Amino acid sequence: MKDKTFLMIPGPTPVPESVMMEIAKHPIGHRSSEFSSILKEVYENLKYVFQTKNDVFMFTSSGTGAMCAALENLVNEGDKVLCLSLGNFGNRWAKIAESRGANVEKIEVEAGEVIDPNILRKRLEEDTNKEIKIVTLTHSETSTGAANDVKALCSIIREHGAISVVDGVTSVCAMPCKPDEWGIDVLVSGSQKGFMIPPGLAFLTANERAWKVYEQCKHPSFYFDWAAHKKAVEGNTTPFTPAVNLIVGLNQALKMIKEEGIDNMNARHRRHAMALRKAIKAINLELLVKDDNNASHSITSILPPEGISVPDIRSTMKKDFDIVVANGQNKLKDKIFRMGTLGFVCDRDLIAAVGALEATLVKLGHKFEVGKGVQTIINELKEI
Repeated sequence: MKDKTFLMIPGPTPVPESVMMEIAKHPIGHRSSEFSSILKEVYENLKYVFQTKNDVFMFTSSGTGAMCAALENLVNEGDKVLCLSLGNFGNRWAKIAESRGANVEKIEVEAGEVIDPNILRKRLEEDTNKEIKIVTLTHSETSTGAANDVKALCSIIREHGAISVVDGVTSVCAMPCKPDEWGIDVLVSGSQKGFMIPPGLAFLTANERAWKVYEQCKHPSFYFDWAAHKKAVEGNTTPFTPAVNLIVGLNQALKMIKEEGIDNMNARHRRHAMALRKAIKAINLELLVKDDNNASHSITSILPPEGISVPDIRSTMKKDFDIVVANGQNKLKDKIFRMGTLGFVCDRDLIAAVGALEATLVKLGHKFEVGKGVQTIINELKEI
């Protein structure tokens, strides 16, 4: 069905019509008083969403830009960086750190697994000379759908004295993530996820501990320089030409988030993810992340049934129902498909997606009790 494509992927995510209408307006001058008043509101509401008293910087970039903004303002050549990796995006931290000349060490786990806090504690206790300067970690790993216990991990990092740098690209607005309360030193995210706007903006917040390390950075980023962005936030402006229309749309999206309430939004995402997981099991499919406690509330990774390929599942859902689900990445390509429950997704969307998946699997020859998935998700959404 043309013009009715629905995204059930980890990003970009569906965008509310009211947000799209704001984005579609004629641009306004980025140095105008009108835009400055919008920025003032945006900067204040970003603090609410990030649940921090610290400034939240905004970059015209993808989420990876915010990752660069984090490490390029902290790392000097030869610094030791410990990267905790659950998958593709955990490894991206390592690549960025290496590009700045860091001495990178990784603790990696198998796809679908999470970092054991005891393993991290043991490694940091071994670092008696405090050589490890920065520890990077991912809250919700977009490539697998696994989610770290960031609160526990950051507490261990704080005890050691290193700086914690957290990828919250698919967790902010979807899962509880409290940098001030949990001791997260640097937290980044991106617009095309829980923020419910198209790709093009990224966000970063840093606390005083991180700023002290920034002050020792010999060659901070030019475009992403924290000092330039802090000065801009204080003046309700931006250091460079921003994505004006996206920011106008973000202003509307943030108002919607505040109206729903960040705690309610997090609860909605959990409700959807847990309901989907049960529905998937009900139609005899296997989940990559076995334990609900380790599962992202944004992305669910699913193994295809024996004899049916991921490309066939994805193409059938797109062709027959105009619903897009994501493939796996890198080593997981064609081995899993990923369904996003992130951002502007409601109960109706989830019920429709599970029904479409059932119809797709029937067409492709998978044996299961037809209707069990839809029945399960309706019951779970009613009960949770």
